[in-house]
Parts: sequence; structure tokens; C-alpha cells
Amino acid sequence: MDVDVVVAGAGPVGLLLAGELAGAGVRVLVVERGSAEPQPLKEGEMGGRSINAPSASAMFQRGLLEEVRAAAFWWYTPEPPKEGEEPPFTGHFAGIPLRPELIDPADPDLAGSAHGAGVLPIGAFERILATYASSKGAELRYDSPLTGFTQDAEGVTVEAAGRSIRAGWLVGCDGGRSTVRKLAGFEFPGADPVWLSRQVLVDMDNPELLLPGGLHETETGSYILGGWERRLRPTRLMLMESIELAQPPADRDAPVTPEEIQAAVKRITGFDVTVTAIHAASRFGDNTRQASTYRMDRVLIAGDAAHVHSPAGGQGMNTGIGDAMNLGWKLAATINGWAPEGLLDTYTSERHPLGAWVQNWTMAQTALNRKDPHSLALHGIVGDLLNSTPGTMYVLKKISGVANRIDLPGDHPRIGRVVPDLPLPDGTVAGQHVDSGHYLLIGQSRLIGQGRLTGEPAGPYADLADRLRVLPIEAPGALLVRPDGHVALASDEGLAEAEVRAHLS
Repeated sequence: MDVDVVVAGAGPVGLLLAGELAGAGVRVLVVERGSAEPQPLKEGEMGGRSINAPSASAMFQRGLLEEVRAAAFWWYTPEPPKEGEEPPFTGHFAGIPLRPELIDPADPDLAGSAHGAGVLPIGAFERILATYASSKGAELRYDSPLTGFTQDAEGVTVEAAGRSIRAGWLVGCDGGRSTVRKLAGFEFPGADPVWLSRQVLVDMDNPELLLPGGLHETETGSYILGGWERRLRPTRLMLMESIELAQPPADRDAPVTPEEIQAAVKRITGFDVTVTAIHAASRFGDNTRQASTYRMDRVLIAGDAAHVHSPAGGQGMNTGIGDAMNLGWKLAATINGWAPEGLLDTYTSERHPLGAWVQNWTMAQTALNRKDPHSLALHGIVGDLLNSTPGTMYVLKKISGVANRIDLPGDHPRIGRVVPDLPLPDGTVAGQHVDSGHYLLIGQSRLIGQGRLTGEPAGPYADLADRLRVLPIEAPGALLVRPDGHVALASDEGLAEAEVRAHLS
């Protein structure tokens, strides 16, 4: 084999997956159709993506959270704003904003080091993750579109930029129109789009004189003027209207023109504006589809290649980050020869239900944003419900992911959740000791391995050093944490050695 894994696509999902695999000792090559490596952040860069709680926890575990937060436009804090300070944007459901003052900071699900990391330019995030993947040993090859592949019982032969690459596995992280998914024959059922949105950075003649800033609903659509990048120039504008009214070009890749934006503004707001320049632009809809499985033999898919939906609530990239964290350690364990039977198949069984939930969540918002009388009446009722602490907390915990749980066997409340921030004597917390190549066994020495006390806490598990690290702490009970940071086993009385070994075999 030339490499163990070829990853198609150098977006956030592909880059994070490459870092996870390389960090576990796997030889990884990323092939990307784009012609240039990420460049330094530019003022006014478009493409904001929110980082929710599970994604922030993943960044924390990999030592990237502070860098991500530093690049973000804002991050959530439960502290109330100071006098004269604008409150942080907390989130929305179908365009109905959540009020920060209705958040209950005492809610136990909000406890932890990372509720979220804010909204940051997609390019900035890709630059951080490209550095991470390269530092772990992954090779990033730009200007190398994947054009074909064949697979057999032993591996996959990938064609990219005129080269043949022999690999054990291929993972498609190449977006909603994934070449890998199409060539492999993954089924991709779902619903057609209802809305078309355009996001642009433009120069406009005095838009503030005609259009109020912020989010506004009209009888024909909605628009956001300004927003997270409001301190930057040029002007950021997002427009959303029904697919019937939007009049998209036949070629979905055709450039967005000033005339197209002016016409959309006129249809949505009734005002005439003049766009003098477009600095960046994109079109996107709420096409909603999910692959029936995420694996076909030696080919797997992740991120938008596996599921697409409306961007409402900022769930898309975060779902992909979860895919990368879940798949990375399982594929690495398979390649490194210690994966329990059927481990790689749990990638689909664990991630597919979450992808389905995200699709239902976003489709509900699409339905709520329709302009027919029935939907408008429902929109008002949902707005009343969100104007309360219970309603706000319900939506906040859903979109932030703080209550996310993988459905794993066991009744302990910590099982399936991200490892808690257990403090350690050296000033670190448990999450900082999670890595993509090892399980982590946490607990008092007397509660690790059937009460065995040894000078070396890892003594009972020395033969599992390739897949397990042991961390003695003073907190009660014991936890077995997976390489993706989720708790696999938990007990307030301690974990028996046989139980730990059974889980790892």
C-alpha cells in the first residue's frame, strides 16, 4: 500500500479526520480539488460556521480550542452582558432568536469547559485543522481532484490528478455533491429543497438608509443585514426566499451577479438597492438527504458527503466533526489490528441516528418558515413558547449539543456523554488526556482493576499499552473513555478488570 487511508476533501471534516488517523499512527493522504492551501485570515472573509459544544469539546481534547476561539467572532457565555454591552447571539429556531436573559446558567447540562466556541470563518477553521493534520504526519495534496477509484478485498486504488494511489481504505469527505459517494453507489434518499439562500459580501449604495440591520421576515422571504461580521466592511447580506420565487440559474455553479442580488432584495423587501461590487458570494438551499449507510466495504463517507440539509441552527459542520471523531479512532483501531469485531460498523449505527435527527430538526424549521397562513400561525405559537426559560433551554441544549449522547449499553448517566472536566492534581482536566489512539481509564487506583494497588497504576493493563492509558485521580468511581472523548463504561463503585478487558477485546 502507498498509504493506509486516502481522504478525499480538505474541508474541516476531512482535515480533522486526517489528523485523528495520523495521530493514531496511520499513514494518511488527503487529496483536495482546490488549487491552493489555506492562506492567512483576511478581513471580511465570508463563510461563518458555528462551533457547538461537542465540537468545542473535540477541539479542547486536541489542544485546539483556544486557537479556534481566538479566530471566532464571538462565543457563548452564560454571564449577562455588562451595561451598554450588546448581548451575545445565543441562537435561533426558524429565525426566532433565543433571548440570552432567559438562559438558566445553573442547568447541569451547561456545566463544563466548552459550551461552544463561537462563529468563525470557514477558511480560518480549515487553516487551523490543516496545521493540526500536518503536525500529526498527514500528507495534504492540493490541486488533486479524485476522479475515480476501484476497490477489492484488500484495498482501494484511487485515481487523483493523473496518479494512481493504492490504499487500504478511502473516505469521502468531499461535500454534498460527493464524487466518492456517487461513484461508490451509496443510496442518498431525501427531500427536495423548498428555499434558496444567497450569502454575499457586497458594496452597496447606503443600504442602511433602506434596510434595517439584523434579521427581518417579510411576506416573501427573509434577510439578514450585518450580523456576526457587522464590524467588518464590505456589507454582509443573507437573503432567503422560496425556490419558486428565487429564479436560480440553470447552472448552479454560475457566478452570483449584482443584478441577481438586486432582484432578490427587491422581491424580499420591496426596495431598490444598487450593488456596486461583489467580494464573495454563495448560493445554498435546504436540500435534505442522507446516505442509507456510511460504509460500503472499504469505502466510507463523512460530513456533507453522508448527509445534507438546511444550515438552520448551524448543525451541518458540527455533525461532520462528530463523524470525523467517531470514525477516526475506529478506522485507526481497525488498521492497527486491535479493533473488536464489528467496531467499524458501529460508525454508521452511532452516527446515522444523529444525522436523521439533524435533518428532522432543520426540516421543522423549513416548515415553520413557510408563508402560508397555517405556518404563520404556528410560527407565532412557537415564538411564544421560545419566549420562556423552558422553551429557550430546550432549543439551546438541542442546537448547542450539550445534551448529546451516544446510545451505548449501560445505565450510568455518564455513559455515552463527553468525558466530564474532572480536575487533576497537575492543574489539567481529564479531557486534555484523551487522544485518538488510546482509550483512557480514569479512577482511584483502588477502583481500577478489581481493587489492585500497585506502584504502577497501569500494571494490570501493561499488555494493553497499545490501546489503553490509565489515569489515577482522587475523584470517586471510575470511567473508561473512548478515543473520541465519550464515556464507554462508568461506575461509582469502580470498574472490574474483566469488564474493561471485555470492552477492549
